[in-house]
Amino acid sequence: MNPEKDFAPLTPNIVRALNDKLYEKRKVAALEIEKLVREFVAQNNTVQIKHVIQTLSQEFALSQHPHSRKGGLIGLAACSIALGKDIVTESNKFDLVGFIPLLRERIYSNNQYARQFIISWILVLESVPDINLLDYLPEILDGLFQILGDNGKEIRKMCEVVLGEFLKEIKKNPSSVKFAEMANILVIHCQTTDDLIQLTAMCWMREFIQLAGRVMLPYSSGILTAVLPCLAYDDRKKSIKEVANVCNQSLMKLVTPEDDEPDEPKPVVQKQAEPNPDDSLAKQEGTASGGPDGSCDSSFSTGISIFTPASTERAPVTLHLDGIVQVLNCHLSDMGIGMMTRIAVLKWLYHLYIKTPRKMFRHTDSLFPILLQTLSDESDEVILKDLEVLAEIASSPAGQMDDPGPLDGPDLRGSHSELQAPTPGRAGLLKTPGTKGLECSPSTPTMNSYFYKFMINLLKRFSSERKLLEVRGGFIIRQLCLLLNAENIFHSMADILLREEDLKFASTMVHTLNTILLTSTELFQLRNQLKDLKTPESQNLFCCLYRSWCHNPVTTVSLCFLTQNYRHAYDLIQKFGDLEVTVDFLTEVDKLVQLIECPIFTYLRLQLLDVKNNPYLIKALYGLLMLLPQSSAFQLLSHRLQCVPNPELLQTGDGLKAAPKSQKADSPSIDYAELLQHFERVQKKHLEVRHQRSGRADHLDRRVVL
Repeated sequence: MNPEKDFAPLTPNIVRALNDKLYEKRKVAALEIEKLVREFVAQNNTVQIKHVIQTLSQEFALSQHPHSRKGGLIGLAACSIALGKDIVTESNKFDLVGFIPLLRERIYSNNQYARQFIISWILVLESVPDINLLDYLPEILDGLFQILGDNGKEIRKMCEVVLGEFLKEIKKNPSSVKFAEMANILVIHCQTTDDLIQLTAMCWMREFIQLAGRVMLPYSSGILTAVLPCLAYDDRKKSIKEVANVCNQSLMKLVTPEDDEPDEPKPVVQKQAEPNPDDSLAKQEGTASGGPDGSCDSSFSTGISIFTPASTERAPVTLHLDGIVQVLNCHLSDMGIGMMTRIAVLKWLYHLYIKTPRKMFRHTDSLFPILLQTLSDESDEVILKDLEVLAEIASSPAGQMDDPGPLDGPDLRGSHSELQAPTPGRAGLLKTPGTKGLECSPSTPTMNSYFYKFMINLLKRFSSERKLLEVRGGFIIRQLCLLLNAENIFHSMADILLREEDLKFASTMVHTLNTILLTSTELFQLRNQLKDLKTPESQNLFCCLYRSWCHNPVTTVSLCFLTQNYRHAYDLIQKFGDLEVTVDFLTEVDKLVQLIECPIFTYLRLQLLDVKNNPYLIKALYGLLMLLPQSSAFQLLSHRLQCVPNPELLQTGDGLKAAPKSQKADSPSIDYAELLQHFERVQKKHLEVRHQRSGRADHLDRRVVL
């Protein structure tokens, strides 16, 4: 290069520095060039600007000397920074198609200056009205999110501005946006640990779901993978949590009952290859929404408006539940995940069972074990949502199998492996012919094939996890009585417990059910149904409960008190003399006495006024009194019985003339003698088992089957 040549308006100092081998001196020259060009821009001196660019291009950038070439390039970069959106706006020959591959390649540079240069160019291109950079956004979006994580605050801020401008354009022109090609990019960056990147990506995801609608459904599993963990964030990441919640709610609304229809070929007018949500970012550069034949989805680039959520036309995408259910199952199985995430997962499962029951029941067998396990969660709210899902599974018409086979399934093998749906001819307790008795399944039209399976598994879980029964058993059963039919629940559980091999558990479970039946407000209607035994259905239910309640003598008496079977209660108490009276037994009698004083048995206490028509009630209460040692319960019941009036004092004129009638005679349709024999057989088995445990029997491992 000729040092004497005139490079005006570049000064000799600038020329020497551009040719220098030291980068620092070339950088100083570049700053001088930037300052010089800015002055020309202010003076609107385009002649001098063009002369500077021409000199740098021809005399430096194309020089064979390496230091001169580097000086020319950094000088041109300085010119571009000084000129901003003017370079491209002044040219009508800019080759955007050829420029984008260069931009895409260099956008992954880690050099701060290169990143600043790239962002500057994108800002320029984005601001030119005649250039639609949205068409090429899928090729540079991932790189922009990478730059957003730069260590330099200035570069991060510039990148934020660029992404913000792009998002504004997307909102203005959603029909021309290739949403599907960018979905996985957002999914990836929504899972980053950088708060700014995650928040920005989540905001983009929110807009994508709301603008593109059902086009985002094929990416639901990836979106949920990214969004669900954010729902458990604390206040330190409150903004991300709030945006993630909107994403979650918006995505859930996209699922409609039509998604439960069988997959059908799409109409020709709306033919669109299904996007593959598992495509890698590398594949997206080629065919972002490739169909089975590998062809690109042209509907995004041709401007077809398919992004209006309110469209009445059939949606052009299909919901694939396999991936979604897998994600939900994994998150629910992760015991370390946050409570709000677990609640969101359960809400999703409930929503899918409501909107797409037929497709969801294909996944029920895989979901069932984890749903049962979730009943042990520490949060009451999680348990409530879990019970809602289980109740929907147990009651949905879609869960009724034509040929259900063994309802316990492979996951029920063990102590209940022999249990199946009740079969005809098993146990006829009612004398009335034609009555629907225990030989029929407890399920009603509101229940399905999974209901009995649910009850078996729930009792099995209570048996294996006694702490769950002790701490949450009552809570779970009461909620199920609200969500499902209380009669069905008690009928089915009693039926299952009738053949329970673990007699100690059976006694404990019966005691729990009896306490719920007698004290819970949720069981008010069922108590009234049992109170009078007026219908064959109520009599059948009583017989079913009675046979299982026999696992616990005191609860059996309380059931007789509830149903006003006072004579049978007295007969049972007479049998107590043959039982092994333990401390636990006396404790339960004590609790029954306390229960008699509760509002539930107000009617029983009032019946003590009618001495002549309720002799067996009084005899039964005296029988309990005689069982008790001298304790507070003894004093309580003794004082109550002392209040029973003299029958002679209560007689009226009408009463003297009329023959005394029992207020409630034993129901002729119930075989009370058979029930009493059943009670004796069950208690004999309990006695044998207790003796086995205490070492008084020869065969300690003998299984007792009712």
